[in-house]
Amino acid sequence: MRIGIVCYPTFGGSGVVATELGKELAVKGHKVHFITYSQPARLDFFNENLFYHEVYIPSYPLFQYPPYELALASKMVDIVQFEKLDILHVHYAIPHASAAFMAKQILRTKGINIPVITTLHGTDITLVGKDASFEPVVTFSINQSDGVTAVSDSLRTETYEFFQIEKDIKVIPNFINLEKFKRQKKDHFRTAISPNNEKLLVHTSNFRTVKRVEDVISIFAKVREHMPSKLLLVGDGPERPKMEKLCRELQIYNDVRFLGKLEAVEEVLSVADLFLMPSEKESFGLAALEAMACEVPVISSNAGGIPELNIDGVTGFVSPVGAVDEMVQNALFILDDANLDRFKANALARANDFHTDKIVPLYEEFYKSIIDQQLAIH
Repeated sequence: MRIGIVCYPTFGGSGVVATELGKELAVKGHKVHFITYSQPARLDFFNENLFYHEVYIPSYPLFQYPPYELALASKMVDIVQFEKLDILHVHYAIPHASAAFMAKQILRTKGINIPVITTLHGTDITLVGKDASFEPVVTFSINQSDGVTAVSDSLRTETYEFFQIEKDIKVIPNFINLEKFKRQKKDHFRTAISPNNEKLLVHTSNFRTVKRVEDVISIFAKVREHMPSKLLLVGDGPERPKMEKLCRELQIYNDVRFLGKLEAVEEVLSVADLFLMPSEKESFGLAALEAMACEVPVISSNAGGIPELNIDGVTGFVSPVGAVDEMVQNALFILDDANLDRFKANALARANDFHTDKIVPLYEEFYKSIIDQQLAIH
C-alpha cells in the first residue's frame, strides 16, 4: 500500500506512535509518506520505503497566526496526487482530521477518492476537543473520517460520552518494538548513578501539569526516607523549573537527576527499578509501556487507559489520582528485594502483549477494510 501519515513531529505520544507505525509499515514493504511541518523526532533511520514531505507555511503580515491547516491540506492534496496514495492516516484530531477533510473534498473535484483514517490519541479529545471553540470541528471531522481508531477502550468510551459521534471507533492499542525497547546491560551507567546500589526510580514526561510531576517528587522523597534511592527525570517542559525548586526545598536535589529530552530513553530505563506515572489524564500510557518492555514495573494512577496496561498487583500497582501515600506504600512493596524480580518479569510479559508483530497487522487489516469499502462505494 501507499500510505500517507500526518502527525505532530514531536516527542509526544501521538507523534511517537505515528512515526513508529510508519517505520514498521515501511519495513513490511509499504510505501510510507510522512506529511508534517518538520521531520518527526523518531524518524531516525533510512529505508527505501520511507519518505518525508515538509509542509511549508508562508508568512504573511495579514495573518496574526500562520495558516498551518490550509498549508497542510494543500500539501496533502499534492502528495496524494503525485504519489498516488491509497490512504491517508491522520494522528490527533486537531487540526489533522479537519485538514484531511478539506483535502479529501478538493481531491474529489479532481476525480480522486482518498479514504481517511483518524486516530484519536488522548488530549485531542479529553482536553483540547472539549473546548467549545473546537468541539464542533472535532465532532464533524471525526464523523467525516472513513475510519476512526482510538488507542484505548477508555478513550473510545470518553469520545462517545462527550461528542456526538456516529462512526464506529475501533480500538487499536499502542505498541512497542521489543528489539529496541529491551533491558540492556548498562552496569557502568548504573554504577555512576547509584554507586552504593541505591534503588533507581524513573519518570518520563513533557513536564506539564497533567503529568503531576510534583506527585512524582513527593513519592520519591517519601520512598527515600525508607530506603536509599535515586530519581531520574527524563523530559522537559513548563513545570521543570518549579520541580527543580521543589527538590531543593525538600533537600533531595542531590539524589535527583534532571536528564532533559533523550532520544535513547531505553538506556535509562535499562538501569531502573521502578517507573512512576501518577498522571491526571493518560489515554494509554506509552511511556509506561516503554518502561515495562525494559523490565521496569510501574506505579501509576488509575487515569484513562492506564489500568488497561498496568495490571494492578501484577505489573505494578494502580491508585487513585493524587493518592501519594498509597503509591509510596506500593512502591516500597515492589522495591523490596523479595518482590522486585517477580514484578520485573511480569512487566516484560505484559509488554509482549503489545509487541509490534501483534498490533501493526491490526492497522494493516483496518487500512485494507477501509480501502475496500471506498472501492465498493465508488
